[in-house]
Amino acid sequence: MRFATQCVHAGQTPDPSTGAVMTPVYFTSTFAQRAPGDHDGYEYARVHNPTRTALEGNLAALEGAAHGVAFASGVAATDAVLKGLSAGDHVVATNDLYGGTYRLFTQVYERFGLTFTFADLTDPANLEAALQANTKLVWLETPTNPLLRILDIARLADIAHAAGADVAVDNTFATPMLQQPLALGADLVVHSATKFIAGHSDVLLGLAVTSDVALRERLLAKRTLQGSIPGPFEAWLALRGLRTLAVRLDRAEQTAAELAPRLAERAELSRVRYPGLPTDPGRGLAAAQMGGFGAMISIEFAGGAAAAERFVESLGLITPATSLGGVETLAERRRRQPSEPLAVPESLVRLSIGIEHVEDLWADIEQALAAL
Repeated sequence: MRFATQCVHAGQTPDPSTGAVMTPVYFTSTFAQRAPGDHDGYEYARVHNPTRTALEGNLAALEGAAHGVAFASGVAATDAVLKGLSAGDHVVATNDLYGGTYRLFTQVYERFGLTFTFADLTDPANLEAALQANTKLVWLETPTNPLLRILDIARLADIAHAAGADVAVDNTFATPMLQQPLALGADLVVHSATKFIAGHSDVLLGLAVTSDVALRERLLAKRTLQGSIPGPFEAWLALRGLRTLAVRLDRAEQTAAELAPRLAERAELSRVRYPGLPTDPGRGLAAAQMGGFGAMISIEFAGGAAAAERFVESLGLITPATSLGGVETLAERRRRQPSEPLAVPESLVRLSIGIEHVEDLWADIEQALAAL
């Protein structure tokens, strides 16, 4: 099946008891057993739930993976990956990554004996330099948040595997529609499914996918022990969102591809970051590695932080808000703490492009730029 068809059908069949086309929301904490341990794969909702199973099967198929594991949030999925390591293990991560991931690594796991090196992994040689004898995991994010830099997954995976380390890729920005890291050599893919996967800004959920049985069992064990599961209704909302991923992202990406060149021509902006622009340093790699350039644009203002603030305050149709990947276009001032390894320009605003008409979005952007 092609991608758009998989979005609608993978992991889902009509309910055998009623014929319901949509996977039901199984609101139950426990399941009847014929005898102790004799059941149909469902025993207790902290371990398994049929609605959650359908969601996991759907995303696994879209990522070209054998297994999916759903979590209460993207951070919970990341947390489960880190819990598979032991005190004394070393992790190499890109220095341009989601701030929540950085804080989880440094504020939680450094206290428990893990060590981290944050490196500019746009140059694979920096990974070779950062690897240590005890490196067990390489954590990638591409496109990065919010600088939209592109990392060479295949090359970095080769280097990591030669050193005996696993590779995890945060695929939230690209989604499996545009990028499938497992096919490029990654061992594990993590999503904040809150974003493009669910796609309607109404659910908090995370997902991890892998074709490695041992990694799957490790993730399931950690999820069961720590109870970081999404509820059945949240799983159903994400599954509903996945059914329209192909059409939503296709529309949003087309709009982003029209807006980015227009933004690049504006004198009010000092830089436009979008992998699809001919001048973007990651364009060639993105074109080779991805099936499209995505729906995220970051812009920097010639007038500095004050201009960025004024622009956001002047928007009417576009909503100033945290998060991304919904059907509505959002604008956010992305900042990092001074302790984080790579600074974000104070003049930067991150745009998550939705499915509105491109001319309505452009009219709002133009009037906000005029307000400067």
